[in-house]
Formats: sequence, structure tokens, C-alpha cells
Amino acid sequence: MRLNKFLLPVVVLFASLPALAAVQQVTLTVPTMDCATCPVTIRVALMKVPGVKKALVSYARRTAKVTFDDEKTTVQALTQATDAAGYPSFQAD
Repeated sequence: MRLNKFLLPVVVLFASLPALAAVQQVTLTVPTMDCATCPVTIRVALMKVPGVKKALVSYARRTAKVTFDDEKTTVQALTQATDAAGYPSFQAD
């Protein structure tokens, strides 16, 4: 297949761009939440992680649902942030 001479630069341009980052969502289980103010501390810790877009923390469920840019952070970085705040967490099943 032969590419049109005008189309070739466009194809080369897009082929050279890095893959676009994907927004991911993960639910973390935070079993040591034991008071109604714990979610605030956990949310603040998560929001300080570069790449985190949103963090919804539920005391009733003892979970944190985090939306993040997977090119800027990882699930491991998220669990380290909650651990550093005094609330160990792990990825929910």
C-alpha cells in the first residue's frame, strides 16, 4: 500500500507521539478508618499525589475510590500515601 505524499507527514506525526495517558479508577480498602473524620485525612493525602483527579472516601464502606492519571501515578503510590497518613490500604478485589 502506498501512502499519499500529503498523508505521510500526518501518519509520521501521530506515530511519533507518546501514547495518551489513560484515566484509571481504583477502589482502595482502608480497614483502619475508625471515626467520621478519618475520610478527610485520607482524601487530603490522596489528593496530594500528583495525577490524582478525584478521591471519594467512604467511612461507612471503609473505601476510597480514586480517579487518577496512570502516566503520573500508580496504585502503589496511592496506597503509600494513605499509609503515610496513618491509614494502610490495599486494592479492593
